[in-house]
Amino acid sequence: MWDVHFTTGYWLTRLCFQRGLGAIYLLAFLIAAKQFIPLLGTRGLLPVDRLLPHLRFWDAPGIFWINHSDRFMTAIIWCGVALSSTAVTGLSESFGPAVSVTIWFLLWLIYLSLVNVGQAFYGFGWETMLLESGFLAIFLGSSDTRPPAALMWLITWLLFRVMFGAGMIKLRADPCWRDLTCLFYHYETQPSPNPLSRSFHRLPPSVHKAGVVFNHFVELIVPWFYFAPPPLCNVAGAVTILFQLTLIFSGNLSWLNYLTIVLCIPCFDDRCLDRFLSVPSSAPQAMNAPHEVAIAGLVALVIWRSIGPARNLFSARQIMNASFEPLHLVNTYGAFGAVTRQRLEIVISGTHAADPDDSAEWQEYEFKAKPGDPQRPPPFVSPYHYKLDWQMWFLPASLPQLNPWFMRLGLKLLQGDTGILALLGHNPFPGKPPKSIRAECYRYQFTQGEERAGGYWRRSYVRDYLQPMSEADFERAGFRE
Repeated sequence: MWDVHFTTGYWLTRLCFQRGLGAIYLLAFLIAAKQFIPLLGTRGLLPVDRLLPHLRFWDAPGIFWINHSDRFMTAIIWCGVALSSTAVTGLSESFGPAVSVTIWFLLWLIYLSLVNVGQAFYGFGWETMLLESGFLAIFLGSSDTRPPAALMWLITWLLFRVMFGAGMIKLRADPCWRDLTCLFYHYETQPSPNPLSRSFHRLPPSVHKAGVVFNHFVELIVPWFYFAPPPLCNVAGAVTILFQLTLIFSGNLSWLNYLTIVLCIPCFDDRCLDRFLSVPSSAPQAMNAPHEVAIAGLVALVIWRSIGPARNLFSARQIMNASFEPLHLVNTYGAFGAVTRQRLEIVISGTHAADPDDSAEWQEYEFKAKPGDPQRPPPFVSPYHYKLDWQMWFLPASLPQLNPWFMRLGLKLLQGDTGILALLGHNPFPGKPPKSIRAECYRYQFTQGEERAGGYWRRSYVRDYLQPMSEADFERAGFRE
C-alpha cells in the first residue's frame, strides 16, 4: 500500500485546521439560518422552487431536490449549525474515523446544497473555497489516527491557487495594479467599508503605492514558498496571515480573509505550532487500509481536476472565482481584478403620498452595512456577511429590470414583508408600508478635513435608478407573488 503518511508531525496542525474550518462552517450556517429563507425561500427574492424546475439534478446537486419547502430547508440549515458545532468543539473527532468522515461529509453536502441553489446570493469565491476546503476535510481523519501529510499538501495547493490566482488576475485585469494606484480608490469603493476604511483611504499616496507592491509580493512571490521546507514555509504562511489581517482591519470582506488564514495552517507543522500551543495528545494510530486507499484516490482526483484551474492561472483569459463542475471540488480563485474608481450607491426610499413626485415626503430605507445615511459610519461586520447589502453594491452598473431580485425587493417593501424588513437596518414605515417606492443613484465619498464634522460620507445625486412605482405598477411589470 502507498504510504501517504510521510510524517507524524501534523497532529496539532490538523487539530487547528479542523477547529478553524468548523468555526467558518458554523458562521456560514448561522448566516444561512438568518438570511436564506428571506432571500431564497418560497416567498424570497430568488425562490428555490422557481429555480429547480429549470434545472437537472446534475446542474445543481444537493439535498433540496428531495424537498425544498421553507420548513425543510430551515431544518437542514440548523442541522448544519449543530454539526459544525461538533467540529468546533472537537466532538466530531472524538469517536473514531467513521464518525469524523460522516460529520464532515454531511457538512460539505449541506453547504453544497445551499450554494447550488443560492444563485446570486451564494455566488462568491469564499463559498466555493469553503466547499473545496470542506471536501478535503472529510479525509483528514479523527484525533486518534495519524494525520495524512498528503492532505496538508492538497490544502496548501488550494491556498496557492487562492493567493496566486488573486495576484495574476490583478496584473491582467486593471492597469491601476500595474501603475500602483489601485489603493487610491479601493478603500473608498470596496463593497463593504468598515469604520477604519476612511483612515486607510487618507494615507499618503506613497504608502498606497507601497501597499500595492506589498500586495504583489504576497500574492505572486510568497505562494511559491508554501511548498518549501521549514522555516521558509513557516515564514510564507506568517506573511500571508499578516496580509490577511491588514485586509480584515481595512474592510468587511465577509469570512474570505478568515478562511484564508485557516488555509495557512498547514504551512506550520507540529514542531512550529508546539512553540505557541500546548495540547495534550496520545500517539496516533496508523491509518487503516480503506483510509489509505481513499487518500490515494483523493490525490489522484485533485491532480486530475487541477488541470483546468492550473491552466487558468497562466491563461491570458484568466477567469476568477469559477467552478469547473457542480461539486466545486477544485476551483479557480481571484479577488479585485478590477477596482472601481467611484462609489455609486442605490438608495431606496418610500412615500405615503398619493402623488409620488418630488414634492412628496420621501423616507429612506437603511441597510445594516451598506452606506446610506451620510452621517452614519459603516459598521464592523466581518466575518459576518450581509448578503443583500453586498448585492446592492453591484446594482449601479445594471438596469433594475435586469435584476429580478431587486424588483421583487421593491414589491416586498411595498407589501411590508417581515422577512425582508428583518434584513434591513431601519424601516421608516413601521406602522404601514408606503404606497410607492423609488430608487436613486448617488456618488458617495469619504469626508475629509473639516468636512468630517458633518458626517462620515458626502454624497451627490447622479441619476434615477427606478422611477416611483406602486404595488400595482410592479404587478403590471410582471412581478407578483
